Amino acid sequence: MSHTQTQPSVQEQNVLLTPSWLLAAALVGLGDTLYLSYYHLLGITPGCALKGCEIVLNSVYATPLGVPMAYLGVLFYAFMFFLGALLVIDPTSKGLRLGVLAYTTIGLLSSVCFELIQATIIHAICMYCAISAFTTLALFAVAVWHFRATRTRN
Repeated sequence: MSHTQTQPSVQEQNVLLTPSWLLAAALVGLGDTLYLSYYHLLGITPGCALKGCEIVLNSVYATPLGVPMAYLGVLFYAFMFFLGALLVIDPTSKGLRLGVLAYTTIGLLSSVCFELIQATIIHAICMYCAISAFTTLALFAVAVWHFRATRTRN
């Protein structure tokens, strides 16, 4: 008598991989914001392929209430990494899935606001800020996909 194990379907395998995509994107965001934070600590504006980085990073909007946006980004991506790690452990947790979705929504709305400020008020675009915005968009997209793919499981 042989015991057969059922293999998870491709969709189930993809659902189990989405927390890993969240972790990877959070690491990209951490790298970006740690780089900017390091240069901020040194008091140097990092080199940039776009001319707007110097303008944006030295504007009053780069340090609301005296706190560099890069530091806030480090906190955002570090906590996102933590949430992604928890999602690896329990990918079908309803509360955790909702938390990740809400957190990435807040991050995406914040990124949209920051990019609009750059385009309409500062009139310059920072390459590092754009990388962060696209990373946040990717986090949101993966969170939505994971939430939708797992909602029938609970």
